[in-house]
Amino acid sequence: MEMRDGIGYMRTFCKRSFGTEDVMERTKILVVDDESRMRKLVKDFLQKNNYEVLEAGDGSEALDIFFAQNDIALVILDVMMPKMDGWQVCREIRNYSRVPIIMLTARGDEKDELQGFELGVDEYISKPFSPKILVARVEAILRRAGKSAAGEVLDEGGIHLDKTAHMVTIGDRSIDLSFKEFELLAYFMENKGIALSREKILNNVWNYDYFGDARTIDTHVKKLRSKLGDKGEMIRTIWGMGYKFEPEEKGAEQA
Repeated sequence: MEMRDGIGYMRTFCKRSFGTEDVMERTKILVVDDESRMRKLVKDFLQKNNYEVLEAGDGSEALDIFFAQNDIALVILDVMMPKMDGWQVCREIRNYSRVPIIMLTARGDEKDELQGFELGVDEYISKPFSPKILVARVEAILRRAGKSAAGEVLDEGGIHLDKTAHMVTIGDRSIDLSFKEFELLAYFMENKGIALSREKILNNVWNYDYFGDARTIDTHVKKLRSKLGDKGEMIRTIWGMGYKFEPEEKGAEQA
């Protein structure tokens, strides 16, 4: 689908990392939905919690706004929209930014959810939903993002993870991870040698109870292992329980 010409020139200014400035007071959130009533509902609840809200009624307008701004901390994005759907918008944003993305959909299709995670979506919420729960998930994502500004660096098994820069490197090679993959790897590295249940991983990385949790975690671990190459073998599967990060030993066969 053809995009507006005005988007392209902004992209050179938008290859930014997600860091400390994004989680300051009056954090800016972009809400994208073709239903004005839904945008107003989300906007009202976010503003009550001291967030600044930008609105877009379709995918093309969303990209115009996103690339014209340099301080959007999070995007709430509907899937089904005119001109450009949420999947296309997500792909375009992910080419230039790791800003957290929450996808909204009226379809509860498992395939849609898995597709979202494959594209780098951080949260996936089906309509109808509780606005209070949506705000809670927004706050959880931004809270975790705030932790990544603590200046901590992790080095385990040849993997270098810099929370301040939100970067992962193996030797001279930079590893491109989504926001959720980065958080998951950091949690594994911080708990090396400890067998972690899927429930514990959910509570610490996703920060909420999520039905279908095993599939969600396993999908992210599979992608993380693939991106880490040989180093991915250090994320061992503990059958019937969860995972263990063992930098000293070669991991078990991947699930």
